Amino acid sequence: MDFAIQRVIRKVFAAFVATFLAARIVVLLIMTRRIPDLYVHAGSTHIHHLNYGIFLLAGVGAYLLLGRPTGRGLSAAAIVYGIGLALTFDEFGMWLHLGGGYWTRASFDAVVVIGGLLALAVAAPVLKQFRPHHWITAAALAVAVVVFVFLLVETLRFAGEVVLPALEQIESVAPR
Repeated sequence: MDFAIQRVIRKVFAAFVATFLAARIVVLLIMTRRIPDLYVHAGSTHIHHLNYGIFLLAGVGAYLLLGRPTGRGLSAAAIVYGIGLALTFDEFGMWLHLGGGYWTRASFDAVVVIGGLLALAVAAPVLKQFRPHHWITAAALAVAVVVFVFLLVETLRFAGEVVLPALEQIESVAPR
């Protein structure tokens, strides 16, 4: 992968991680009533932040197709794309289960997968430049990832049994 593309992906990745963390923190603070209710409502309908992400992604897509930006324009598009991606996938569970809770495991899993793929894209060399030691390292990494995912799933299952009820309790009394 060429260096210019990696710089763009780094900006997407940084914006993605920062936005995901900010969204989770703000939602938790609102739900625990530590900050005022900042949710946007249209009548009695709560406008979820995945909608903002969808509009940002659509806008960035149009800008990239029609404007063909370079330099600062491309950097700005990468940042806005990362923000839109995080806002949308932070509520991925709502795509699958309309009306589901915010703390759905599917949302967290989707963010981890996308974040991992972005991180790999940032760090990966061009496949044409791979040498035997790169392939051996990649194979060892793949085995380690499979083991890690298995352990992570088991840990999250256990944590979900302990932590998820507390988060669902917070959500049940949170502003709507």
